[in-house]
Amino acid sequence: MRYLIDIGHPAHVHYYKNFARIVTDRGDCVLFTCRDKEVTVSLLKHYNFHHVNFGKPFTSSIGKIFGLFYFTLRVFLISLKFRPNVFLNASMYSAFVAWLMCKPHIALEDTYNKEQVNLYLPFTSCVLTGDYDHPSLGKKEIKYSGYQELLYLHPNYFIPNEDIFHDLGIEPYTKYVIIRFVSWGASHDIGQGGFSSEQKIGIVKELGKRIRVFISSEGKLPEELEELRIGIAPWKMHDALAFATLFLGEGATMVSECAMLGVPAIYVNTLDVHTIRDQEAKYNLVFSFRNGNNTLSKAFELIEHKNKENWKLKQNNMLADKIDVTAFLIWFVENYPESKKIMRQNPDYQNTFKYF
Repeated sequence: MRYLIDIGHPAHVHYYKNFARIVTDRGDCVLFTCRDKEVTVSLLKHYNFHHVNFGKPFTSSIGKIFGLFYFTLRVFLISLKFRPNVFLNASMYSAFVAWLMCKPHIALEDTYNKEQVNLYLPFTSCVLTGDYDHPSLGKKEIKYSGYQELLYLHPNYFIPNEDIFHDLGIEPYTKYVIIRFVSWGASHDIGQGGFSSEQKIGIVKELGKRIRVFISSEGKLPEELEELRIGIAPWKMHDALAFATLFLGEGATMVSECAMLGVPAIYVNTLDVHTIRDQEAKYNLVFSFRNGNNTLSKAFELIEHKNKENWKLKQNNMLADKIDVTAFLIWFVENYPESKKIMRQNPDYQNTFKYF
């Protein structure tokens, strides 16, 4: 089998890395296509994945419209040479090309951004989504018991490396907090907000009086905070999250990653995210705030009263309800379209892939 996976965001590399490794070891071929966005190319190179980089994404409104045609054409031309049997990911470019070439396109979705979903949904064959409450994607949707972050942070695949303490320049098992600030440049960030500039500085300074602080930021930081920027390779970030005492941030992905790892996480954003809402309401793994008000007191509470056994129990309660999403994805793709029929007729078949 030959798989083409189009990467739209660095997190997508993590989504598919275990899939790619396993099917490649079985003798299949995987080709990643991508735009040079943030650390996408660095991750693909680190994992030694065969990939084609189409260059920087367009950022202006006119550029994005042009990019729809330009990147679709690039994916099409590459596909003519590579001849994939299956296309993967929630990408307009690959979905349209798969439709043109009469090949299956299987999408993973957890953001439900209308401007993106409306572009690829008419051309995709099937959309895999978690079984938490979210907008319906119609007859093409297949629900599974899990979150996309379990594709790479499930215990079957991820064991945190204690060498991260050395990389962070701290003694083993030193307590620390990771704070994440986003750039607010994504389409789903329009009209949204999190910390104010004053709150960023104030919260970091107050937390720094009691615990070591590291900052992850998509953009430039205030000068007085720049020295706290976390200086590790992007593929080591999950190790850093796994050993953190607390995570506090505006980015939903890293909050959800902490939930998978059993690390207390505070989400600060006006954007209501379906996965975060589920992880908060059902498992009490996440705490949501629409702005920076009152987050400091919650952070101190979690730092001072965190019980590792209690958070491990919360994590296990969540994992007990979920499946090994990578194993499920491999089965689903390798057996498509029969797998789609099986899931329609007997959704409990997925329990074959349960962790506990």
